[in-house]
Amino acid sequence: MSDDTELLARAADGDATAFGALVREHTPRMYRVALRITGSAAEAEDVVQEAWLAAWRSLAGFRQESAVSTWLYRVVTNSALAVLRRRRPTVSLDDPAPQSTVDSALLAAAVPGPEGRVVRAEEVDAVLRAVGRLEVSQRVPLVLRELEGLSYEEVAEVLDVNVTALRSRLHRARVALLAELRER
Repeated sequence: MSDDTELLARAADGDATAFGALVREHTPRMYRVALRITGSAAEAEDVVQEAWLAAWRSLAGFRQESAVSTWLYRVVTNSALAVLRRRRPTVSLDDPAPQSTVDSALLAAAVPGPEGRVVRAEEVDAVLRAVGRLEVSQRVPLVLRELEGLSYEEVAEVLDVNVTALRSRLHRARVALLAELRER
């Protein structure tokens, strides 16, 4: 039994400390997913809170058919998609893409020299902006697979599709992402 599974079982039995440990462990990843799906820091915070409330309410229903992390990815993804469905169509005056200074800083640090770091950071930001402009049906699987590093099977489980359908969605997402990057 993994640590997460044990914590979840204890939380389901009413152990608030165990649930708090799950929250501390998984919130950063959940926030990152929510931010990349919604494109808004404020909405991402709301999504994560809603996701944790939903997780708390359904602790007893977790059947251990998947990893706890996969289940939490599904909960946060569903919460983010619900926010997008409720969102009224608007035209943003700000940059519509989620910004990730952590991603930019980590990837830019891998390129030697100050010029290389600046160029790399700009490239990373351009990719994240392009991901933010994708249709939701393309953005979500791309975020989970390419940015979060989930396996094809895990992403398929989160999105409740088969792996073949997921591969097709990812192909369309990658083609659309390349088109977005070429336009800019």
